[in-house]
Amino acid sequence: MSRSLKGFMWATDIGFIVYWLVTASHLLPAEYLYQDYENELLVAWNWSFVPLDLAISATGLWSLSLYRRRNPAWPALAALSLALTFCSGLQAIAFWAIRGDFDPLWWGPNLFLLIYPLFFLPGLIRVQREGIRTSERGPAQ
Repeated sequence: MSRSLKGFMWATDIGFIVYWLVTASHLLPAEYLYQDYENELLVAWNWSFVPLDLAISATGLWSLSLYRRRNPAWPALAALSLALTFCSGLQAIAFWAIRGDFDPLWWGPNLFLLIYPLFFLPGLIRVQREGIRTSERGPAQ
């Protein structure tokens, strides 16, 4: 796992946990909230991301832990975390685009979530394939 992937995953995973704790505690000033924040439907839409975002954090932090322990399952969990991260960003961007609502404070982080996994997924897939090929050969004689 590259140093940059570790950094991006750690920041994203901890970032999601912090974001949801801050959101649940109502600590964000109104000027940083999305448009129509008082609309119950939009509040429900935002909260609908909690399971996805926490799954991203759980799989990402778990993969980092497995990597540190040299467990060969780490690439699969990292790839799952990145795929879920991509989906989280895509869903948010699609929603705001359909509404015709462009706010750089919301688009920026979600474009990050959409784009950064694309730089690392091909390498993780390659690592996973190489691991499968190695295990198919059996132990070295």
